[in-house]
Amino acid sequence: MKRSFGVIGGDRRQSELAKLLAADGHCVAAYGLENWDAESEASLERAAAADIVILPLPLCKAEGILSCEKKAIPTQDFFPLLRPDQLILAGQVKSQQQQQAAECGLRLLDYFQREDLTVANAAATAEAAIQVAMEQLRRTLLGMDCLVLGFGRIGKLLCHRLHGLGAHVTAAARNPADLAWIRAYGYQSVETGKLDGQLHTFGTVFNTIPAPVLTKPLLAQLPPDCLCVDLASAQGIDMAAAEKQKLPAVWARALPGRLVPLTAAEIIRDAVYYIILEERGDPA
Repeated sequence: MKRSFGVIGGDRRQSELAKLLAADGHCVAAYGLENWDAESEASLERAAAADIVILPLPLCKAEGILSCEKKAIPTQDFFPLLRPDQLILAGQVKSQQQQQAAECGLRLLDYFQREDLTVANAAATAEAAIQVAMEQLRRTLLGMDCLVLGFGRIGKLLCHRLHGLGAHVTAAARNPADLAWIRAYGYQSVETGKLDGQLHTFGTVFNTIPAPVLTKPLLAQLPPDCLCVDLASAQGIDMAAAEKQKLPAVWARALPGRLVPLTAAEIIRDAVYYIILEERGDPA
């Protein structure tokens, strides 16, 4: 069924998403996309008038400002352009924006809360994280001692892929159940709060925890050439301290949108199609 989509703001994955929707035969009006052809760009008003409006992941790049390369668009000014009858989708929506949308009579659905999307996105993140590490390292991951901080979706999938490459994997977690699963999978386990004295052998550390974990005193215990890759949206590795200690370190957040935008777009498209089926009862 041909539908009208407005794709507004975001990074390369939203640009790829607009192309995928158009390739599926839908009418697509795009505005403010990264690496988008300016000649084919619609006005903000036209894109906002579509039957289904897809907003960025994350929705805001700064407090209350839509993630949009073209210009700064406060969400409180943008939401009044939309209608209650539209299907409005966005990723990582904060409570302030949910409230603003509700005040305009809008129902704003967060597609990043879907398990099918977050698992697929975690898989893409884990693969991209290994790409980042391989580009930075002077040796293979085969036989290397690797530490993964956090055993959520990304942590689990990253451990699995590292193990498949022949790395010696240790995972850190706080929850006793997570620690039991780490051991059940055949990895070494360590409690996140008991890293002191356990860090001297690692060649690479991946962090997935969006809170301070690898602080200056702990960084000092790593080997001098240990690569630190922080995948969290908020730094869990003290990057300033790592730089002072001359440790190679990368804050590699938002990897799917930067390194595998087409795959990231396919993930969002599939989630959008499921939402349309669930909300409107017919396939896209």
